[in-house]
Amino acid sequence: MKALTRVSLLLALVLAGCMTQAKANKQAREALAAGQRQGFAQAAEARRVNIRFLGPVRQPEIIWADGLTLAQAIAAAEYADARDPKTIVVIRQSGRIPVDPKILLRGEDLPLEPGDTVEIHP
Repeated sequence: MKALTRVSLLLALVLAGCMTQAKANKQAREALAAGQRQGFAQAAEARRVNIRFLGPVRQPEIIWADGLTLAQAIAAAEYADARDPKTIVVIRQSGRIPVDPKILLRGEDLPLEPGDTVEIHP
């Protein structure tokens, strides 16, 4: 009887260990899948060519075309605040480019690159 109890206890311990390993394997598979999803999302973002806007605009994303400038893009995105922008920042893979809104009013402009993001702060 004692031997049967010991075997049962040993079997329970072994099964408990296997279940813990199975749970660890499941968590590892889930973590791998989550990492792959994040990697795919980052790769898709890197291939994005449209211009994205952060700020008060009616069109938060517009289609990029060769020769598109910042002023043209802001007009196409339909800036929707009654106040003139105080700050404009163009974000691209090479970094952040602050743009003084007054230079746009003077006719100076900045060519946009595929995938740029434009932040506008009234």
